[in-house]
Amino acid sequence: MSRIGKKPIPIKDVTVTKDGNLLKVKGKLGELQMEIHPNINVEVTKEEIIVTRPNDEKQNRALHGLTRSLINNMVVGVTEGFSKTLDIVGVGYRAEAKGNGVLLTIGYSHPIFFIPPEGIKVEVVTPNQLKISGSDKELVGLVAAKIRSFRKPEPYKGKGIKYSNEVIIRKAGKTAGK
Repeated sequence: MSRIGKKPIPIKDVTVTKDGNLLKVKGKLGELQMEIHPNINVEVTKEEIIVTRPNDEKQNRALHGLTRSLINNMVVGVTEGFSKTLDIVGVGYRAEAKGNGVLLTIGYSHPIFFIPPEGIKVEVVTPNQLKISGSDKELVGLVAAKIRSFRKPEPYKGKGIKYSNEVIIRKAGKTAGK
């Protein structure tokens, strides 16, 4: 039995509705929905959600823990939300809030204007720090990865956009000959 899959998901301050294979979770931060695989059984009671599988086939075992984790992320997302913090490192590198988007000056000949998708909030904490937040964990991670991909950190000086908890392993530069 899956260790993750057999744990019930507690629901507080959340409305969960199941319509066929569609599961909708509604909370104070919004509403998320997910299509559940037909082989996985989801039971919704007043205080918890229980995910079960019909048999021990390889695909059902794999889907059991995955489905439970995805549903748990939905419940946590609509109650608390998810966030990632990005640091911008480099001389002259900065971010600036413009309307509903962010203007990034990161060493190219032109600034980059990024408009986040619906449901995601990009906040400029300081000119060198961005905070990406939202209720969908997957979308928050995708937006953070997209912004990071504009200028990945390089290993010599560490310049670029990096996650706040990311450690850049530095390389030694050239050494003078003779």
